[in-house]
Amino acid sequence: MGNCFCYGKSSDPPADPPPLSDPPNSTPSPHKPSPPPSSTARPHTKPAAIGPVLGRPMEDIRATYSIGKELGRGQFGITYLCTRKATGEQFACKTIAKRKLVNKEDVEDVRREVQIMHHLTGQPNIVELKGAYEDKQSVHLVMELCAGGELFDRIIAKGHYTERAAASLLRTIVQIVHTCHSMGVVHRDLKPENFLLLSKDENSPLKATDFGLSVFFKQGEVLKDIVGSAYYIAPEVLKRRYGPEVDIWSIGVMLYILLCGVPPFWAETEHGIFNAILRGQVDFASDPWPNISAGAKDLVKKMLTVDPRQRITAFEVLNHPWIKEDGEAPDTPLDNAVLNRLKQFTAMNQFKKAALRVIAGCLSEEEIRGLKEMFKSMDTDNSGSITLEELKQGLCKQGTKLTENEVKQLMEAADADGNGTIDYEEFITATMHMNRMDKEDHLYTAFQYFDKDNSGYITKEELEQALKEQGMLEGQEIKEIISDADADNDGRINYDEFAEMMRKGTPEPNNLKKRRDVFI
Repeated sequence: MGNCFCYGKSSDPPADPPPLSDPPNSTPSPHKPSPPPSSTARPHTKPAAIGPVLGRPMEDIRATYSIGKELGRGQFGITYLCTRKATGEQFACKTIAKRKLVNKEDVEDVRREVQIMHHLTGQPNIVELKGAYEDKQSVHLVMELCAGGELFDRIIAKGHYTERAAASLLRTIVQIVHTCHSMGVVHRDLKPENFLLLSKDENSPLKATDFGLSVFFKQGEVLKDIVGSAYYIAPEVLKRRYGPEVDIWSIGVMLYILLCGVPPFWAETEHGIFNAILRGQVDFASDPWPNISAGAKDLVKKMLTVDPRQRITAFEVLNHPWIKEDGEAPDTPLDNAVLNRLKQFTAMNQFKKAALRVIAGCLSEEEIRGLKEMFKSMDTDNSGSITLEELKQGLCKQGTKLTENEVKQLMEAADADGNGTIDYEEFITATMHMNRMDKEDHLYTAFQYFDKDNSGYITKEELEQALKEQGMLEGQEIKEIISDADADNDGRINYDEFAEMMRKGTPEPNNLKKRRDVFI
């Protein structure tokens, strides 16, 4: 969870939106695949105790994974190599001892870390959370394994990066931060140790990790907790009044270190470091700075501007001449994760949309907390639904400019009941990440919803009935859906065909800009 200087918490969040409706239930039939095992599905076992941290039944991680050697340790957690017993796949497991969570704030920090990692799932340069488990002693976060180690270690090994390599690396890091900010998350603990390399290759992609100090935030919200790691803390954090701009400052410190090998603000004590940060005087006279380009120095100065209102933004960093020189830089706004998800949803057929609506009803609080926060930030009048104007303004605040017609198209796609607004359930359905379909129990529940007679097959009539219930009936499209999904051409869809259709990638509209990993 990083090094934390924590002196006070900001105000309580506003009231939650209404909960999602419960997914429809039906009885399994002998022709169907048996439902996935879960603690609630075993009729003769004593229900597991609810864990006080994650708020769901406790389970033994060792039933699924074998825990191996230690990979690293922080203030709260130890990370181990772990292997999924069924497949032999290797992951990293961050184990947080519950005895170290001494107060309510510590518990909330772990809970929020899990929620934020679920929320950011699917982003290419962010370490992916595979599962969270709680037992009597610990909370375990199973994550993608980054076998290349810490960026910090590679920086030490090299001494410093060339300007071109530093520019390429910075581009990736700033894109990661923009993604987090567009999804309503501020990291608050950016430093080289929290960027891992996927492999030991020289051109390995970079992955951001350790969201233990991250928080959800809304436009205009003022954060007050003093958190972070001493060298990288922005001056406004020390003044207890800040927003997402703090992440740009931290990256500016990282860029300075990349170019010269030492931090810009240094002293013998933590107190001395903080005083140096508040003064904001950056040394560009000592070696190797006389040999570093004016463009690099200009960018560092703009990122380490003491006044956050005058500090350069993520988009401005990526359009800075030093970043653009000999390399790529965007000439369009950066990807917006919510916009991209809405566009993907727009491109889906009605069957898949209806199935996603059922799956949305199965999601846990920890999986949808981030989307709930985004919904609340767009629903400015707290009415419980998002209007066309609120959607336009919400996307605009995230740095996305769309025409009236483009916003209308997104609105119509997400507005399942056609009442002219997007309610909470519609928003979750349209913006949840597609990886939720990897969960067998989610797919099974959705299949049951369509298989009205529990025969193990979805017929044309059943699909028609289900889509009619959801106000999504389109006669011609039903024939095409059945035809596309029906691999064995028997005129109906079995569970395997349904699962294959759901997992198959949705074609993205041509105007969707693809994000390419930037390598170092």
